[in-house]
Amino acid sequence: MDVISPDGISLRSNEPMRPLIIDTDPGVDDAFAIALAALNPDVELLAVTTVYGNVPLPATTRNARRVLALCEREDVPVAVGAERPLVYPHPERARYAHGADGLSGRSGVLPEPTRSVHQHGAVQLMAELLRAADQPITIAPVGPLTNIALLLGAYPELTPKIDRIVIMGGGMHGGNTTAAAEFNIWSDPEAARRVLVEERVPCVLVPVDLTLRCAVDAAWLDKLRDSGPIGAALHALTPDYREYYRKALGHDGMVLHDAVAVAEAITPGILRHTPYPLDVECAFGPARGATVADQRRKEVREATPGEDQREVNIALDTDPDALRAFLLAGLTG
Repeated sequence: MDVISPDGISLRSNEPMRPLIIDTDPGVDDAFAIALAALNPDVELLAVTTVYGNVPLPATTRNARRVLALCEREDVPVAVGAERPLVYPHPERARYAHGADGLSGRSGVLPEPTRSVHQHGAVQLMAELLRAADQPITIAPVGPLTNIALLLGAYPELTPKIDRIVIMGGGMHGGNTTAAAEFNIWSDPEAARRVLVEERVPCVLVPVDLTLRCAVDAAWLDKLRDSGPIGAALHALTPDYREYYRKALGHDGMVLHDAVAVAEAITPGILRHTPYPLDVECAFGPARGATVADQRRKEVREATPGEDQREVNIALDTDPDALRAFLLAGLTG
């Protein structure tokens, strides 16, 4: 039987629970994404795996554990992943947006975790979960794609166990870290190319073009704060991030990039996709980390000599108001 929130947003369906792994580098919007999945009654959150990114690996791991403790979901294992990209050093962190600890300098408002990290690393734990699965698993990477590239490279026999990979990353018309590149893809372009171009696992790419359109405003954040202890704690993590987005957006609000992608992982089709051939720029220069989609008509692409490229589903549209309502309902119960 469906459970409907006061805003008319369905939080529970007749569908079986959706098995999900989140790979993440918390990050304020990552914290919202983890909470969205951890609190959803239709999601079987199998694991949270961590990667370097917004802040160094020890901080991303600590932040993930604290968010799960906030949600009273320490039954979910947390496994530690890559501390650096596949090939080249990570150029910089995103402290300018997320604060020194990744959570606006306010990670201390979250409860201390009581469960230790998993004895196995992120890639090994994901492989074990896939191997044991009796139905395909969705993986939602919302940080650099290093762990996912390592998983697909080391365990190719397990790819049939992956339902799809829902990735927050990329930009069709520019980036948010450089003029060309979005942060997650720019952090490890070689890993991103491995996942998005060289593999054949079904992928949905959720780019900044769409996540920026789904920014939440001060009124939305006030409703979250007033909803109860979890909402108040999440709201408390936002000051530095919100200040950054006041400048980026030109008004008081912020962008929940990773939560938008996890919403699609939880509820397939909440975002509308278009399949395009895609490539990732790995050369050094001003375009490093750019995601290049071939948006020409299919008839033109087919008439052009060249390699047959895999198509990636790119999320380019949604109903922003309905998505914001879904996020708020999911985070407030």
